[in-house]
Amino acid sequence: MLIIAGLGNPGAKYAGNRHNIGFMALDAIHRKNPFSPWSKKFKAEISEGELAGDKVLLVKPQTFMNLSGESVGEAMRFYKLAPKDIVAIYDELDLLPGKARIKVGGGHGGHNGIKSLDAHCGKDYRRLRLGIGHPGTKELVTNHVLGDFAKADHAWLDPLLDELAIHADMLVRGEDSQLMNKLALATGSKPEEDKATKKPAGQSHIRAARNHAQPKALPTSGPMADMLKKLFGNKGD
Repeated sequence: MLIIAGLGNPGAKYAGNRHNIGFMALDAIHRKNPFSPWSKKFKAEISEGELAGDKVLLVKPQTFMNLSGESVGEAMRFYKLAPKDIVAIYDELDLLPGKARIKVGGGHGGHNGIKSLDAHCGKDYRRLRLGIGHPGTKELVTNHVLGDFAKADHAWLDPLLDELAIHADMLVRGEDSQLMNKLALATGSKPEEDKATKKPAGQSHIRAARNHAQPKALPTSGPMADMLKKLFGNKGD
């Protein structure tokens, strides 16, 4: 079983806030996949469903952001799950709008919802960070995260959430890099580099460049052949 927890603040006042992109992501997943109606449990709105053949619990904590871990931790313990069975989706100031990154563990980066999850669930859960951009100065951060997305933001926000919802089964299968590529393409970003296309381990950049530039065969006739003979001489000289 997998818990997908979207972080945000409850109530209509906060519904359109950048800080609530985690709630928005879960609402999109709920709309586009076969999940039960929302109900209340674990100090949260929850919905049960199935993705990629596995049971999935969507959790939107109703404790306000700073206490999100109380809700998610309660659900985790009830189902006897471990941190590895949790995916948290939340807003990230240090990513450009529309960018997405996923990793296991790490720091909270000053995000109070993640601080709470770390305290109640441990740190080794998967973190899907959705970029909302930084306003530029620390003094503007609170108004930025608690401000609503602008109309222009929906040019990247809607495709991002739709694509995440359509391919939410990838979260269950652990296909994280493939999911990041799909989200990048949906928002017009550059896809993540495929690990399979990277140079072989242990081969330096210089050697790789030399190998790439190495001609398959030297010319045996023509102006280039004559020049090479003058420079290096014939074999056996």
